[in-house]
Amino acid sequence: MTMPMPEVQSPAPASKPGVRLLRTPDLTKGSAEDKRAEIASYFTNTFDTYTRLFDCLDGDSGYFQKSIPLRHPLIFYLGHTATFFVNKLVLAKLLPERIDPHMESIFAVGVDEMSWDDLDEDHYDWPTVAEVLDYRAKVRATVLKLIETLPLSLPINWESPWWPIVMGVEHERIHLETSSVLIRQHDLARVRPQPEWAPIRETGEAPENELITVPAGTVSIGKAYDDACYGWDNEYGEHDAEVDEFRASQYLVSNQEFLQFVEAGGYQEDRFWSEEGCAWRQFAEARHPTFWRWQNGWYLRLMTEEVEMPWDWPVEVNYHEAKAFCEWKREQTGQPIRLPTEDEWYRLCAEAGIEEVGHDPANANLHLDHGASSCPVTRFRHGQWFDVVGNVWQWTETPTYPFDSFKVHPLYDDFTTPTFDGQHNLIKGGSWISCGNEARLSARYAFRRHFFQHAGFRYIASESEAVQPNAYYESDRLLTEYAEFHYGDSWFGVENFPKAMADIALEAMRGRPTGKALDLGCACGRSSFELAREFDQVEGVDFSANFIRLGVEMAEQGSIRYALAEEGELVSYHTRTLKELALDEHAAKVSFYQGDACNLKPQYSDYDLVLAANLIDRLYKPRRFLDSIHERINDGGLLVIASPYTWLEEHTPKEEWIGGFKKDGENHTTLDGLKEHLSEHFRLVSEPRKVPFVIRETQHKFQHTLSEVTIWERLPR
Repeated sequence: MTMPMPEVQSPAPASKPGVRLLRTPDLTKGSAEDKRAEIASYFTNTFDTYTRLFDCLDGDSGYFQKSIPLRHPLIFYLGHTATFFVNKLVLAKLLPERIDPHMESIFAVGVDEMSWDDLDEDHYDWPTVAEVLDYRAKVRATVLKLIETLPLSLPINWESPWWPIVMGVEHERIHLETSSVLIRQHDLARVRPQPEWAPIRETGEAPENELITVPAGTVSIGKAYDDACYGWDNEYGEHDAEVDEFRASQYLVSNQEFLQFVEAGGYQEDRFWSEEGCAWRQFAEARHPTFWRWQNGWYLRLMTEEVEMPWDWPVEVNYHEAKAFCEWKREQTGQPIRLPTEDEWYRLCAEAGIEEVGHDPANANLHLDHGASSCPVTRFRHGQWFDVVGNVWQWTETPTYPFDSFKVHPLYDDFTTPTFDGQHNLIKGGSWISCGNEARLSARYAFRRHFFQHAGFRYIASESEAVQPNAYYESDRLLTEYAEFHYGDSWFGVENFPKAMADIALEAMRGRPTGKALDLGCACGRSSFELAREFDQVEGVDFSANFIRLGVEMAEQGSIRYALAEEGELVSYHTRTLKELALDEHAAKVSFYQGDACNLKPQYSDYDLVLAANLIDRLYKPRRFLDSIHERINDGGLLVIASPYTWLEEHTPKEEWIGGFKKDGENHTTLDGLKEHLSEHFRLVSEPRKVPFVIRETQHKFQHTLSEVTIWERLPR
């Protein structure tokens, strides 16, 4: 039976059941004070809605039990979005102090399933729900105060101090969606329905799908840097492509259409699955879509309840399942069925006449405008097709990649670049809960192929092979310089600095235990691998996820690739391997993590050696680091510090400098400061020594610097 379709209305006021989500603001138009008020409303609307989402958990226990093994429990995500605001505002020097360093250590990283994330729950002493809510309230008040007082001029762009505020809001909107998925994956006994998050009840008979021609055409995508709305780094740049004619399914694949694949034994036939897909299917013991439930008939798990299967709703699967269905469909029909590429999806959007979501209720199941669930695939028509945007995300054949002129934002260097690994595929179109930036056509979100989102798919028939982006060579200027500094050539007879530091440390360790070492400020990780020649275990920690990513890539794949600047726009391409450096046999002993040297997690302890090379003069609180590092080193262990003592206020507030200033009318050097802060717990082992290093910028420009090395022995407790 088909339930009556509700009349489409404007988003409900916050006082009534249903969620009202404001649209992402235009950052270029209007008066400064009106824009200040608009951003304040956008922030509170997002922050408060996200907090209320967690009302769907039934009691505090639901916060601490994991929904799935590869993610943190939901208490992490409740705190994470608030911590993100603090971290970015501190980094942007808009907040002078952290609000709660302990909270901000616990909730900083660990969102995606990545090898440098620490998902060992033994390392976490989670705060209570009440404590996290209190922390969120403090962050809310702090951000609102900043919005009220921070000078504002339009437009708001990458360089504007307001950009990290909008960044924090859009980041929280992403987690509104991903947290709703985790709640949906939770034990049903741990959740409870809420009127505000009521699903759509409309269902009926599923339609017969058919293929409709999309003519050949040109696709030109990529945001300009003066675009009116906020964007993430991978949206900017330029990309042009010629797209051949193809035929696209009129509807998203419904539960009914996917049932044919299930009943045909598609989950048991290896020939329909990629090697990676087979491995996932066997690991998960998958026999049907994850959100399907069999109880003397098929039911569908929604966010907070199970309902009788709505066969005309879109099926929700991961990439592997969607790909296997297409292979089965290809065999059944004899047609060249596959998933669309990102370019083909944009070509479909153009042919269907898709426009950006306005302020009226969307003609699509987007932005929570219609309810907190999917709806029939026949409800929202777009040209000759349905659900070209909205309802559920649509998997594509395209691994995420950078457009031409891509660059990272300095305040969030790891939003996209960790996904340039060929293992994250783009999803397009948004889902019923996608809002803000997510709901815009320019959005480019990617997930690991075995992950679940509110995502399904439509298929196409095309005689053309799916065009894959070119293999990625790291091109970020700073990253390539550091990659070369760590793993590249030596210049002017100066030894490779990360190797030299490891050699100095290993020489000093002779006759001492070599169980566990910490390479703090490890950057791309060369010293970590060199230390592993003698140590049983080496942990590399750096604040930059981008640097860590290169270390992880080297550890996992044994090689890294990068494009090195030569002159102007000219680059040279390089591949460096651990095998060439005779370090490949030691990679298994090295682990990399993202972390803040001034606010390290408790598990970073019990080291026989801590190496801090070219670190202290880049810390925002070096005094805190020096005053606490003894807690992490075993008695008799060594602390090796190297630094050119280049104190700059852009990195370290002057009041935090260790040396390089007059004290009581006399010169106070950094060495004086080191002795002052370390002498209570350490003994200086030998006189300082100068170690040179060279950083190559281009083939004609190099930096030649001397770093002073001091070695400190941890005194007995």
